[in-house]
Amino acid sequence: MTIRSKSAGLSERRQLINLAYRLLGSLADAEDVVQETYARWYAMSPQQREAIESPGGWLTKVAGRICLDLLGSARARRERYVGEWIPEPLPDRTEWISGRPGGGTADPADRVTLDESVNMAFLVVLESMTPAERVAFILHDVFRYSFAEVAEIVGRTPAACRKLASSARRRIRDSQTPATPAAQRADLVRAFKQAWQAGDIHALIGLLDPDATATGDGGGHATAVLHPVQGAEQIARFFADRAGETPNVEIVERTVNGQPGLVAQLDGVTVSVLAFDIADNRIKHIWAILNPNKLRPWTTS
Repeated sequence: MTIRSKSAGLSERRQLINLAYRLLGSLADAEDVVQETYARWYAMSPQQREAIESPGGWLTKVAGRICLDLLGSARARRERYVGEWIPEPLPDRTEWISGRPGGGTADPADRVTLDESVNMAFLVVLESMTPAERVAFILHDVFRYSFAEVAEIVGRTPAACRKLASSARRRIRDSQTPATPAAQRADLVRAFKQAWQAGDIHALIGLLDPDATATGDGGGHATAVLHPVQGAEQIARFFADRAGETPNVEIVERTVNGQPGLVAQLDGVTVSVLAFDIADNRIKHIWAILNPNKLRPWTTS
């Protein structure tokens, strides 16, 4: 069943998934938000639905408000999270592996549009924002909603929403590094993979920014360091020391949130996804997601 037509309904659903994922950093939570949004739509009478001039606008408003509420409660949940919390990684749609029982391609998760607003560095900065900042910024700067429309969702004046988006924009700007060409990024990630597999500490140090940071997310469901590893030498030793611990692990190059990354597989099952932030031809940040609950899109059923 759709809103007005099948094509419109599919387009709206994709839009809501794209919005909710960027707001929450979790594909599972985004899917729950979309399901709840449609449940509220169909809980209304046909007459009530017909009276809504813009169904798509209504759905966005409801999804945005649900996300805003979830972002508020997420802060408390993440204080209880075991170790560091990293946003859920997304594969490229051409590399999608079934994450659903029965073998079908997951829907609509494989339709999340991969662009600069979902790269891991961007999502990590979003995590530092207040819920209102994040919602105002994503709705206005990424999805191009007017501040009057944003105000209806956030529950503040358009002027206040403008200030929220401006504050969020400063956070993004302060954290941004000069863009590195995709081919150069891929070469660096490939070189890191080769040095990691060889356990070559000196080669790893040469690829890392002196002040690099490596963060793992096991969520209490997989072994991961509880705090970020700081510094090129410490990170190099950390990865080199683990190179020979699990010889059956295969490291493959994959697109992670639209950028070159690595995936560790054991007997064909994804056990870790690594995302990278690169600046001045050096790796500045590594995010390793090991929590199996966040690897659903990468893992066979």
